[in-house]
Amino acid sequence: MDYLLLVVGLAGLLLGGDTLVRGASGLARALGISPLIVGLSVVAFGTSAPELVVNVLAALQGETDLAFGNVVGSNLANLGLVLGVTALIAPVALEGQIVRREIPLLLLGSAMLLVFSTDSLLRGDVSKLDLADGLGLLLLFSIFFYVTAVDVLRGQEEDPLLGGIGAVPRFLRKTLPSKDLILLSVGGVLLYLGGLLTISAGTGLAESWGIPSAVIGLFVLAVGTSMPELVTSVMAAYRREPDLAIGNLVGSNLFNSLFVLPISAIVADIGIPKGGLADLVFSLALTALLIPIALLGRGNISRFWGAGLLVLYVGYLALRLLAV
Repeated sequence: MDYLLLVVGLAGLLLGGDTLVRGASGLARALGISPLIVGLSVVAFGTSAPELVVNVLAALQGETDLAFGNVVGSNLANLGLVLGVTALIAPVALEGQIVRREIPLLLLGSAMLLVFSTDSLLRGDVSKLDLADGLGLLLLFSIFFYVTAVDVLRGQEEDPLLGGIGAVPRFLRKTLPSKDLILLSVGGVLLYLGGLLTISAGTGLAESWGIPSAVIGLFVLAVGTSMPELVTSVMAAYRREPDLAIGNLVGSNLFNSLFVLPISAIVADIGIPKGGLADLVFSLALTALLIPIALLGRGNISRFWGAGLLVLYVGYLALRLLAV
């Protein structure tokens, strides 16, 4: 039964990813909003929905190893597997805004997450993410949400402070295209349901094979919840929407680190499992690597660098599996 659910889930992810990309790119064109902004916000949140659902459920059930491994493993999969495969299909352009602001913000969030997870080293206490850590990360997420919203407004209205109290941004005065809204909604629902089916089936198969829960969280759940990002980014690359692809990945990692995991920590303390600090350090290193790649590749992640990211990801997975 798990094999059938896995096939159905993957089909839902494939169809949902294609539908979501078509709806998001159409909506961006209709409203005059940059596809990068759409990728960083609407698409990124939609593809992060499976991580949010899985983490909240895991925290409520006391499966904190699964919750931690799901988010950190998803971030690793996004930067290594998803970005690597996407770049192999078509070179991914790293716009100046991504390099100047979103990637440094993701670096800051990743560094804060690493510091918050080192209680055993800094205070001699058990390493965990608690309520205070979750609220601190959510404050950083509010900054990301604010600057993204300001980007949308500035791109649509040149007057300061929206041109006065009575002014309304032009994109809000436009009639929203119903077709694109329907595609966006249907794509999001299919991704959500497909992700849940894939996770459920993958977890059932892993448990039947006798894989430990920590490994399930870091690899099976993480890769399963990253399937929407993989499908969406691949479809975006195939449709020559590179802004949507990179915006989706960076935005998804920002949502995972600064929204999904903090919400889970508010629900219940998230313990840092064995090898968790190494996972956070490697995630931080992969994020930092994007900056020299952008400089050396003149603003592009070529197929060569995509293959390199993929090799790094697979190599790290092999090391973590050998250390279990």
